[in-house]
Amino acid sequence: MTMGLPAHDAGTGLSGESLGETQYGGDFVLDVFDAYAAGLVTNPNVVVAGAIGAGKSTVVKMQLDRALARGRRAVVLDPKGEYAPVARRYGRRPVVLGRDGWCDPFARYEANGSQLLRALLASALGTALGVEEHFVVDELWRGVLGARPRRVMRHCYAQLAAALDEGSSPRRHVALGLHRLVEGDLGGLFDGDGEPLSLDDDLVVVDLSAQWASATLPLAVLSVVAAAHNVLGRGDRLGYLILDEAWALLGDEHALGWLRGSWKLARSRGVSHVLVLHRFSDVTAIGDVGSAQLERARGLLRESETLWLFRQPPDEAQEISDTLRLTSLELHYLRALPRGSALVRYGAHRSIVRLRPNERDLLLIDTDSAMRQS
Repeated sequence: MTMGLPAHDAGTGLSGESLGETQYGGDFVLDVFDAYAAGLVTNPNVVVAGAIGAGKSTVVKMQLDRALARGRRAVVLDPKGEYAPVARRYGRRPVVLGRDGWCDPFARYEANGSQLLRALLASALGTALGVEEHFVVDELWRGVLGARPRRVMRHCYAQLAAALDEGSSPRRHVALGLHRLVEGDLGGLFDGDGEPLSLDDDLVVVDLSAQWASATLPLAVLSVVAAAHNVLGRGDRLGYLILDEAWALLGDEHALGWLRGSWKLARSRGVSHVLVLHRFSDVTAIGDVGSAQLERARGLLRESETLWLFRQPPDEAQEISDTLRLTSLELHYLRALPRGSALVRYGAHRSIVRLRPNERDLLLIDTDSAMRQS
């Protein structure tokens, strides 16, 4: 049900450190796990969208800092190297994929691991797997479950390496994808001789800036997301998985298909996916109007019950309204929001919130400092 904005907004009623104030001056506090426990939302997934400089990074870093202070865990996928100050505040440094270790998305041998392996291979090959390739992968995964190897993709590649000398065949096609991941241009990123990246910490910032301008970014993001799922949400340690520049994952149909499955398990796993979109047109550019991929991406966003929507350029406001099914009143507010203010939707509730960072927040969110020093 889509509702209009309340005449008198008293905020969420949750306890904790304020993120800002509502348009009527009340404190606005929001932690999605608390909101879920209070019955305000039915899933913990979050979308943050808005124009550049509108306040997206500010609110994400503010929420991240408050979550960590409360004992939550977080893994941040950072394609542009913007979260290093947050890592330093907590005595950490960002880890760089390929430099500090390789990413192991198969740390747990789950029965549905074959689905992830298929998504990784399809992304590496740039084409969907056919029914015979699916059978080959299923056979490989049965071998993985039996052998329990430390390096899953290396193990699978060893089983199929001889198929590279075959003529065109499903086994050779799968072997080519594994070769690229293990010994080809992606070698050392998702399989390696040393230890894999450890994501088992209160805060891990994964620097993906080396993949930022590369076609391998969706594959890197998918692998890190899968690896993060193995450590976040264990026991009572609820966790945030922050995906900056989320279009990289939404734009890869193979990664998107796998993500939709994990999206639905977020509640049971105690994981909140936070998708940060800097240009909403990146979503609509994923596929042609009416295409299955575009509708899957839109469906994923609609299934997120918490939305932080900042000012949108006029040509993109209608697109975000259509995708998220905003009311005419919500669209009106979206177009008129000043910098630092957001339309926040959480379940059936709506608030207009002006961010109010404190001195501690300001040390984290000043992304223009490098420009002033130049």
